[in-house]
Amino acid sequence: MASQLKTLYEELGRAFHSKPSDLKKCAIVLNRLKIGLIEAGLLIPQGDVNLGDLVVARDILEIGAFVSIRSRDVPSFDRYFSQLQTFYTDYSESLPPSKREYPIRGLNLIRLLTQNRIADFHTTLESLDADVIAENPFIKHPVNLERWLMEGSYSKVWNAREEAPAEEYKFFVDSLMGTIRNEIASCEEAAYESLPLKDATTLLFFPNQSELLTFAQKRGWQVDLSAGNITFKRKGEEKMEIPKQRLIAASLAYARELEQIV
Repeated sequence: MASQLKTLYEELGRAFHSKPSDLKKCAIVLNRLKIGLIEAGLLIPQGDVNLGDLVVARDILEIGAFVSIRSRDVPSFDRYFSQLQTFYTDYSESLPPSKREYPIRGLNLIRLLTQNRIADFHTTLESLDADVIAENPFIKHPVNLERWLMEGSYSKVWNAREEAPAEEYKFFVDSLMGTIRNEIASCEEAAYESLPLKDATTLLFFPNQSELLTFAQKRGWQVDLSAGNITFKRKGEEKMEIPKQRLIAASLAYARELEQIV
């Protein structure tokens, strides 16, 4: 590996492992490293390539995947995950195992859940060994999330945030909870005219009332702090005028036609 790439790789490691990670610095160095990997034929490796260089290239892409999540850039994570597939599949027997592989695979599974791509979720899951699915905590977490979502056990999904095997998982769990809250809110609007603030906060899994008030404003709900309740904005029922005279006339005409046939 060229000395310039090695220097940039070391610079990336320092920025990523600093407390907290210097995400801006990481993004700048990653862009330069990817150009270097392309020029060295390591971004999409083919043929005989030095295994040590491949390990470094894999590590760079894995750091890029984590930086993307920490920066809340899901499309960027998607690109890094796609580039890592060559290393995780084609070179799985040649390269030493990566401690970051299953955390990243698990993040990808949760990403599919947040995008409601359930078929892709199961297809991706089928590519993994049964032992990994059953025992690896980074894979079990999204598997449990999918099951709880299908069951409607939203409280378990909410609690799963604190049980996340890595900090990056919380970003996607929060995204899932946003979708769940909107679904619950739609049900509340259809079922109730109003609710106490305390009950609405609990039902929507908000940790405090201020977050509920922000959510209520976005939904167009009326909040009465003195009375301590929320009144839901209901869509006006559409009134459909039934053309009685035309229906009667049509029915009589149809009856006369039937008499003529008989």
